[in-house]
Amino acid sequence: MSTVTGEVFTLSLMAFALGMDAFSVSLGMGMASIRLKQIVKIGLTVGLFHIWMPLIGMLTGNFLSEQFGALATYAGGILLILIGFHMFMSGFKNDEKRSFKPIGIGLFLFAISVSLDSFSLGLTLGIFGAKTLTAITLFGFFATILTWAGLLLGRKMKGIIGQYSEAFGGSILLFFGIKLIFPF
Repeated sequence: MSTVTGEVFTLSLMAFALGMDAFSVSLGMGMASIRLKQIVKIGLTVGLFHIWMPLIGMLTGNFLSEQFGALATYAGGILLILIGFHMFMSGFKNDEKRSFKPIGIGLFLFAISVSLDSFSLGLTLGIFGAKTLTAITLFGFFATILTWAGLLLGRKMKGIIGQYSEAFGGSILLFFGIKLIFPF
C-alpha cells in the first residue's frame, strides 16, 4: 500500500468514526418528525460543519494546546445535553408542537454540537501535518452521508416507538452529551 493510499485509508477510517457520532445523534433527532427536505438540509449543514471545524482546527493546530481541544469536546457535550433534555421533556407534553426545531439557530446548534469533536481532531491532524484537502473532504462526505442515514433511520423508528419517540430521541442526545463530557 502506498503512502498516499495509506493516508487516505486512515483518514477515511477517522472520518467514518467521526461521522458515526453524527449518525448516533441524528438517530435521536430523526425521531422528531422531520421532513425529507429538512433532512437533506441538516445533512448538508452537518457535512459543512465537519469540513469547517477540522479545517479551522488544522490551520490552528500548530498554535493551540490540547487543552483547547478538550474544551471543544466539553462544549459539544453541554450543547447535546441541553438539546436532549429539552427534547426529552417535550416528549411527555400532549401538544403536537415539536420542542426542538432544526431550523435557523436550532440547526446551527445541532450542527455545531456534533461537529465540535472534529475541531479537536483537526488540531491533532494539523500538528501532524495531514493532507488538509483530503481530510476535510472525507470528513464532510462521511458526516453528510451518516447524518442522512441517522435521520432517516430515526424517522422510521418513530413509527415503531410512537408517541414518546421525541423523548427517546432526546434521551439518546442526553446520553451522547454525557458520554462526551464523561468518557466511559
